[in-house]
Amino acid sequence: MTHDMNTLKSQAKNLRAALTRAGNPVTHSQALELVAQSHGARDWNTAHATAETAPLWQFGGAVRGRYLGQPFTGRVIAASERGRNHHALTIAFDKPVDVSRSDLFEAPRKRINATVNTDGRSISRTSDGQPHLVLETA
Repeated sequence: MTHDMNTLKSQAKNLRAALTRAGNPVTHSQALELVAQSHGARDWNTAHATAETAPLWQFGGAVRGRYLGQPFTGRVIAASERGRNHHALTIAFDKPVDVSRSDLFEAPRKRINATVNTDGRSISRTSDGQPHLVLETA
């Protein structure tokens, strides 16, 4: 789950068109810089250099996916690198997720901690081998 150059350039093009319609025209270079900064990069060159490795799940970012097989939406409230290919995340769900498979009781979760790989799949697995957490691209 990374930003690719085509996505960033498309965002810059759309931003430039929207600002022009709003009476605030900017150059293509300025739009590229603004898009880079909106993704947390210092400038366009930095965004370009890290585009293939920058995770979409950043602090404060919206995420969606499945947790223990249940769909969810939420926000990343903490994120840190765990080596080159993994990130530790804390996710606050928008609505609690019931992780119980029993009809007799509920086990709602409001917040979880997980370590995910670059594909957004947790390294923790259920007894049948499925990842606890699977993040989807927006």
